[in-house]
Amino acid sequence: MKVLVADDDADLRDLIAFTLTQSGYLVIKAGDGPAAVEHFERESPDLVVLDINMPGMNGFQVCEAIRRRSRVPVMMLTVRGEEEDLVRALGLGADDYLNKPFSPRTLLARIKALLRRAGMENNSPLASGRVSLDLEEYSVTIGAGAPVRLTKLELRLLQMLLANAGHSVNSERLLVQVWGHRSGGDRQLLKQLVHRLRQKIEIDPAAPALLRTAAAGYKLMVD
Repeated sequence: MKVLVADDDADLRDLIAFTLTQSGYLVIKAGDGPAAVEHFERESPDLVVLDINMPGMNGFQVCEAIRRRSRVPVMMLTVRGEEEDLVRALGLGADDYLNKPFSPRTLLARIKALLRRAGMENNSPLASGRVSLDLEEYSVTIGAGAPVRLTKLELRLLQMLLANAGHSVNSERLLVQVWGHRSGGDRQLLKQLVHRLRQKIEIDPAAPALLRTAAAGYKLMVD
């Protein structure tokens, strides 16, 4: 399940992203309106968390642009809490509205409720080709093989790669997804994690057919 988080407050944006990542969501971040629209078109997220007050394009404009393309669930964030903002956001097609400040638990509960209403709960396996990832069971299945148990870090890494199956994902993006900005992570740790994951999913880890090294990062081949 992929979520776009668009907010010009970097600290809040990172906190929301870390909270969602910890709960098994893939997160794409944008710091202004034009970047939000660009990421939406490129990444096709399943849900959008959208701040109203952003540079370049405000949240209302971004929501309007999204609604011209998609019916994906949209949650709006604002510090003002004015009824006029609420009416305008809902009129543009937003599905929910949350006033700042809020707790990460409240945001997560509201997102889960939004996804339930849309019939998109984050508890079904993520699959592409012959690779199926079960986020609830912390396991991966390759073809007709038996499920293989994963650690939390292995699950996050494979989740990002599977969501971008067949395409290279750069190391910096993987580091953010797996460890988060606040807890760090470096390229050597990523290499070690890839090595451990290959031991679990590859027939011959020395000649990987699934998890391949690609330009500036890694790629998961699922066919």
